[in-house]
Amino acid sequence: MIAMSSKRSHKLVLFFAIYCLLLQEKCTDARVCEESERKALLEFKHSLQAMDLPGNDALSSWESEKCCLWLGVKCNSLTGYVEMLDFSARLWFVAGTISPSLLKLHHLTSLDFSRNDFNGSLIPEFFGSLKKLKLLDLSNANFRGPIPSLLGNLSMLETLRLGGNGGDVTFRHKFKKMYDVGKLEWLSHLSRLKEVDLSFTNLSSAKNWSQIINHLPLLQKLSLRDCDLPSNSSSSVSLTNSSVSLITLDLSDNKLPSSAIYPWLFNVSNNLVSLNLSSNQLKGPIPDAFGNMRAIQELYLSDNLLILAENQVRRDSVLNEIGKLPDFMVLDLGYNLLNGSKSKSIGQLSNLRVLRLAGNSFDGDVISEAHFSNFTNLLKLDLSYTSLTLKFNSRWIPPFQLNHLLLCSCKLGPRFPNWIQTQMDVRNLDVDFSPIEYLDYLDISASGISDSLPYRFWGNIQGLLYINMSFNQISGTFPNNSILITLLDLSSNNFSGPLPRFSLVSSDMGTISLSKNKFTGSVFSICNITGVGFLALFDLSNNLFSGVVPDCFGSFPFLTALNLGDNSFSGSLPSSLGSLTSLEMLSLRGNKFSGELPSSLQNCSKLKFLDLSDNELSGEIPMWIGQKLSSLVFLSLQRNQFKGRIPHQLCGLKYLQILDLSVNKISGTIPSCLNNFTSMTKKVSLARKIEHLILDNGPISFIPEKVNREKIWIIQVRYAAEALLTWKGAKQGYPQLGLLLAIDLSCNKLTGEIPEELSSLQELVALNLSINFFTGKIIQTIGHMRQLEVLDLSRNKFSGNIPTSLSELTFPSNLDLSYNDLCGKIPTSTQLQSFDPSSFSHNRGLCGPPISPNCSMVEPPPGKPAVGGEEDPDEFMKWFYTGMGLGFAVGFWGFCSVVFFKRSWRHSYYRYMDNAKDWVYVTFVLLKARLVRRIKALSTR
Repeated sequence: MIAMSSKRSHKLVLFFAIYCLLLQEKCTDARVCEESERKALLEFKHSLQAMDLPGNDALSSWESEKCCLWLGVKCNSLTGYVEMLDFSARLWFVAGTISPSLLKLHHLTSLDFSRNDFNGSLIPEFFGSLKKLKLLDLSNANFRGPIPSLLGNLSMLETLRLGGNGGDVTFRHKFKKMYDVGKLEWLSHLSRLKEVDLSFTNLSSAKNWSQIINHLPLLQKLSLRDCDLPSNSSSSVSLTNSSVSLITLDLSDNKLPSSAIYPWLFNVSNNLVSLNLSSNQLKGPIPDAFGNMRAIQELYLSDNLLILAENQVRRDSVLNEIGKLPDFMVLDLGYNLLNGSKSKSIGQLSNLRVLRLAGNSFDGDVISEAHFSNFTNLLKLDLSYTSLTLKFNSRWIPPFQLNHLLLCSCKLGPRFPNWIQTQMDVRNLDVDFSPIEYLDYLDISASGISDSLPYRFWGNIQGLLYINMSFNQISGTFPNNSILITLLDLSSNNFSGPLPRFSLVSSDMGTISLSKNKFTGSVFSICNITGVGFLALFDLSNNLFSGVVPDCFGSFPFLTALNLGDNSFSGSLPSSLGSLTSLEMLSLRGNKFSGELPSSLQNCSKLKFLDLSDNELSGEIPMWIGQKLSSLVFLSLQRNQFKGRIPHQLCGLKYLQILDLSVNKISGTIPSCLNNFTSMTKKVSLARKIEHLILDNGPISFIPEKVNREKIWIIQVRYAAEALLTWKGAKQGYPQLGLLLAIDLSCNKLTGEIPEELSSLQELVALNLSINFFTGKIIQTIGHMRQLEVLDLSRNKFSGNIPTSLSELTFPSNLDLSYNDLCGKIPTSTQLQSFDPSSFSHNRGLCGPPISPNCSMVEPPPGKPAVGGEEDPDEFMKWFYTGMGLGFAVGFWGFCSVVFFKRSWRHSYYRYMDNAKDWVYVTFVLLKARLVRRIKALSTR
């Protein structure tokens, strides 16, 4: 046996030696690549910047002699030649430029740069010379411009991915429509292609795109999502030559009408396994021909205008036909026009793994356990926004074990459904489910539940990544142990007790939103948030938290939104807030924070939303706000103790849409450079919302291999910052920021005149300068601010006439010029005369509608006295002041004596004085003015 084994070993060595001689290769350690290829890789490295998540050099391993062991490099196990470069790993990130040294890798068959950032550079044309390439993946890599036609030389290519989706939605939103493809003739030369992904490219001018795809006889997977595909009759789709091989087809988000799809679809559908026609313009009943697709497993028809209609001939629904298909697993009919009368047909699809009916109108329809009795294989259920009422027996145990359960806006309450608890605790089930099938995603928000959370709920959530129970009336407290979670939204409920400890269980970005509840105590437990994830959103607003905020924010480098508003926090702002370099939204409003703003906050250069209103902050407004926080869209320092001048550096905030510095102690004049606020001076594309997309599609590792992983599920966690402004004593929320461009400097100590430059803010919607010490005339060009809807200049010292340009305003809904020294006739316009007289009251000499029919009753002609009499004005004034002084002394001390000895009178008097002080002041001013005019008139006689 030993001899035979030895002979066999000799034969293997001899065979390997002969193989090497034939190939003229060096049969040494395959991990040591050719020196020429090693040099080419090092040259390639010099043009790149590669970092891992902590920010270290991801290519630090590219130093050893064994280059086949370098990160991202794969070699042939026998020859040692470099065959694959894979830079698509999620745990590191590549940017820079691609060196032509790759041409020296003569055996390269696979090149993957997906999910990286090449800063909008062009696709290198030399890629067309990599003749042995079988895979080229540039999806989500931020390449731009036209696709080089030289790619048509890659005759060995089997997989081509140039699209903006690539299964990574985060990058898709950022780099949408990167390429203008133009003509596609070069694609027809790649006859070996099995997979083509051109999603999110511009194919609007590729009139013959379907004919070109027809020249790819081996094509199995085609993705043309959101490509602006032409839909006219001359470019109707025809893929008949690919009917044998085509397995997966994605034409979603192209707004294609039924007439551009149906005529050819059912001729090529015999082998289709996955079909995605979502977000097009399909109308009418779902065609019966879908039931003839015998191989179909996944059907995505969401976001169209489809209805379910019974076939009048066979008296059957198309869903019944689809339900007979043995391998049919995924049905997505979300956001169509389905109605409640046909919902029972869904129950026939017994083999379904995924069912999505979200966004249809099943209002009034009731779902019972009978509808789900056949769904033994169901993994995902989405009935969100259907208004369905789910009524199940309290002891019902479903025959399935779900991964995802989304029932937002369904009617589940008022009691907490027991059957949901069974999906979290598989020990209660009679069926033996694998742990990989635990519930991961649960959304029962706005479902009418007004009950306490079951005692065992938090004990069964391990592994549950996403919980959304917001907008209910659920009560309860957290346990003492740490809560394992990635995405948690309990906002707008009645939860109470102290803040629990959290641990992020997923490597994805995590969110915690506990706003609008009744949580109490300190928040020091935020320093103990642990886990492998990265917290991106933290909202504790509108609770009863108190005490000092701990200075431990250095642990959250990826935090993009922090909201601690409307609590009772006190003390100074933590200096570690400055370590939140990814922060875009910070709201600390409605607390008792004091002291000056920490200078470290200027490190948060990505801030777009900063709300520090309703606190006790003091000091001068820092200059660095305008210098370092140049991305600000919303800035509110309202109702604090800030003093000093408005720094002219604030004029550098060119994206600013709302500036609120009201109710402080700010003095000085308005900077004339406010016309640098670009968003307010001209029409630009404004951010309607400061919104954060935290997660778009959830983990898909548990999905069976047969189900398309890229399309299986989409969950969006969005967080929008809400602007809170005070107008006429009432606080109003504005989630749509782009609809309101406002400046509020009211209730300060500002002086001087309004700068002429302010009138260049032609897109400004609201301007409030009330309760200051402004003087001079209202600028004549104020009417050039044509979008003004709210203008409040009340309680200042403005003088002169009301500018006639004010009558040119088209949309004024709130105007207040009261309590100034304005005079003359109110300009005539439909808008100005429609306001209440109080908008113009308490000015020295204003006249005309709406405060008086005309000016003759208020302002007499010159040279004619308004009143008669021959009294000496000097004598009159002498006796007037004498009598007034004596009367005041007698009345004052007499009244004070009574008030001093009569307690009830004293209290009543103080209340009366509080209510009447404004009236007394106004009466006195009017009396004095009337007397002065009378005396002047007498003196002219």
